[in-house]
Amino acid sequence: MDAASAPPNSDSHQSEQPDYDWFYARTRNGRTRGPEVARALLDAQGSPDAAFASLRVVGTNGKGSTCAMLEAGLTSAGVSTGRFTSPHLTRFEERVRVNGQEVAPARVAAFIRQARQEGWDGAFFDLSLLLACTVFAESDVRVAVMEAGVGGVTDATDALQDVLAVALTNVALDHVGVLGGTVAQIARDKALAARPGVPLLTTATGEALDVIRTVCSEQNAPLYTPATHPVLFTLPHAPALLGAHQHSNAALALATLRLLGYETGAEAALAASHPARLERFVQGGKTVLIDGAHNPHATQALAAAVPQADVLLFGNLARKDTAATLGPLLAVAPLRVFTAPGDLATPPQELADQYGGEGITNSAQALARALALTPVGGTLLVAGSLYLAGKVREWLTSGDGHRESNLSR
Repeated sequence: MDAASAPPNSDSHQSEQPDYDWFYARTRNGRTRGPEVARALLDAQGSPDAAFASLRVVGTNGKGSTCAMLEAGLTSAGVSTGRFTSPHLTRFEERVRVNGQEVAPARVAAFIRQARQEGWDGAFFDLSLLLACTVFAESDVRVAVMEAGVGGVTDATDALQDVLAVALTNVALDHVGVLGGTVAQIARDKALAARPGVPLLTTATGEALDVIRTVCSEQNAPLYTPATHPVLFTLPHAPALLGAHQHSNAALALATLRLLGYETGAEAALAASHPARLERFVQGGKTVLIDGAHNPHATQALAAAVPQADVLLFGNLARKDTAATLGPLLAVAPLRVFTAPGDLATPPQELADQYGGEGITNSAQALARALALTPVGGTLLVAGSLYLAGKVREWLTSGDGHRESNLSR
């Protein structure tokens, strides 16, 4: 068996490291968004997505947690399960999983080598989707949980063929330069993931739900909501993932499992964990809560879940609505350290000057300073960017800190 056809955890070419520099450089750079390129890539490689059924997960926030619960539930129900998510926290391989196991770096290396040799023309996300579908087909996956990148009908995952159901978490203002400047516009893009005869389940509310209802009617897609099917969305108890917002994600995951006949996986879904979603570590007698909240809707939910902390470590990308994202967290902690999770970050000193606190560009140094400011027995909250969450999590897990899990109450 050669590396190109090896299963996800094969030892083939273990010493070979993927050429991630080439892969990550495959940015859109003006390329047209949408499923067309992804569909062309899939077709050119024999349509591997036809070998399994997909559950599409779309929405503004909560997609990753919902995917984690769906994966856990399906696996517990005895289904050979794939999971495709983005972005990753520390390793690319987190994005592609089969029955809970990450794809092997050797398999990614073989895929990148083939893509370069054969000149596959696609952006990073399109190629990542192709990799996931190829691995799932090779691994005899029966159902794949597929997280959309941005949007619904305009996302590459709209190219997938055999969609069992669409789970739409919620809709809020994010990616406005791509999806539209209003909740209604964004909701329509996401809702157009609906397909004739394919159930769409959602815990969205208000204006967004009105739009979703209209689109499902236009698309002749059955719509399931907590109002129309309350028993389907009922939780027997709270999920392991912390925060009131996770109750909605759990209700959506359980409703999807039940609708598709996999209710035996409900308890496993409720017990699922997901990194950097109110994940709790202890470092030198101090609690560190890491959360990937990176837009206003997410930080509002985070502030409701953690109303008080001693120190806030915050960093975000400049293309985000920084003021609206940071706003809900300002009342949470009296002391703030601002940092840069990447080259495109909002300048930390500008944030410190405007909102009060310290600005430290180097995020490792910023974490050290934030920990120094946190009293023993106190709490440090890290938020603003999944990139920052991933970095902090990696440092804590490789140091003398220990994870107490986001299952703790």
